[in-house]
Amino acid sequence: MTDVAQGETHAHERAAVVATFRHAPLPAKTLLAGAFVNRLGAFLNIFLVLFLTSQGYSAGQAAFALGVYGGGAIVGVLLGGALSIRLGARNASVLSMVGASVPLAAILYLPSFGPILVAVALVSLAGQLYRPASATLLSDLTPANRQVMIFAMYRFGLNLGTTVAPLFGFALYNLADKSYALVFWVEALISLFYATIAWLTLPARSADGAAKGAEPANADPDEKGADADGKVGAGRGGYRAMLRDRRYTLYLVAIFFFGVVYVQYLSTLPLDVRDSGVAILWYTLAVSLNGFIVISFELLVTKYAQAWSQRLTIAWALVLVGVGVAVYGLPLGPAVILLGTLIWSVGEILGGPATTAYPVVAGPAHLKGHYIGGFHFAWSLGAAVGPVVGGWLFIRLGHQVWPVLTAGSVLSIVLVLLSVRDRPTPEPNR
Repeated sequence: MTDVAQGETHAHERAAVVATFRHAPLPAKTLLAGAFVNRLGAFLNIFLVLFLTSQGYSAGQAAFALGVYGGGAIVGVLLGGALSIRLGARNASVLSMVGASVPLAAILYLPSFGPILVAVALVSLAGQLYRPASATLLSDLTPANRQVMIFAMYRFGLNLGTTVAPLFGFALYNLADKSYALVFWVEALISLFYATIAWLTLPARSADGAAKGAEPANADPDEKGADADGKVGAGRGGYRAMLRDRRYTLYLVAIFFFGVVYVQYLSTLPLDVRDSGVAILWYTLAVSLNGFIVISFELLVTKYAQAWSQRLTIAWALVLVGVGVAVYGLPLGPAVILLGTLIWSVGEILGGPATTAYPVVAGPAHLKGHYIGGFHFAWSLGAAVGPVVGGWLFIRLGHQVWPVLTAGSVLSIVLVLLSVRDRPTPEPNR
């Protein structure tokens, strides 16, 4: 076969969405389905404020509880990264789902605000423990040339579940005669259901901590030793070792700033829409537009974008996010709201899979769980800090907040260009 024909074959292998799923082993399919199932049943963060206020707690208490939920999630992904190697995806998933289901159901029956806060923290912390281990196993089970595509499919499940969950939860709320009991009990049962499926289908762990039957499909024999960029060798582990990788640390800072800017469409944009006198309908249409674009087109775009330079793909995605945010700085109206959202949504579908897939190849194999956990921590921290920063800036600057937020996007672009390294295009594993 000629080099040209081989290149065409490799491109076809990279572009095949259906083939990627069909050739994936059962544990990988379980993880992909689990992404959808877990988000489909993620009702607590959606209905927590409404539930607490219906129980007579103040709006301030409800907002504080939501902040506790976000803080628990941040700690959960960080702890999950550390536990991913010790527990593996199966044990981490079972511990995560069972650990979240019990306090989740208990929230309905707790007598005061303090115990409810503890239960909320436990639900969010335990519910995130499985994510780094699951992402690590999904990467290990996937050939190197399909890493971006498999994580695009993982994101598709997350986004689809996130889109359907509010409607599903609202239906349960009405089915229970406007009570939240069925909402929380169904979420707890969904968690237990996935824990059972994970126990039956995900690979067990051997005595040395590796998953039986899960030989990494993308192992790199050259991962040992330290290079000139500060990459840590195979002899050390943990988050300390990850932080000694200077380039990856810069990448995490970039992801933090990206999270801060990205979340503004949920926090600062509605404040600006309200103060500008624009009908709230246009904001809700913009949010729906983002969900439609991501669910409808991300896999299609990834078919082609996965073959591009990962470094430039992520950078261009952040450019589009920055441009979209900058558009919001124009005199606000329906066209500006929809156009800005359209632009940064294109950036999200272009770079979302590459951004999520990069941590699995950025460091040595034995630290993959920590690299993934660090990524989720940086993103979650940015998403948690973003509303506070955006709200503080909006109070002081009003509509002029958007150029300042655009500067945050520029900083994240520079950091990505400095930190992300491309690797040679891998040969397909057959």
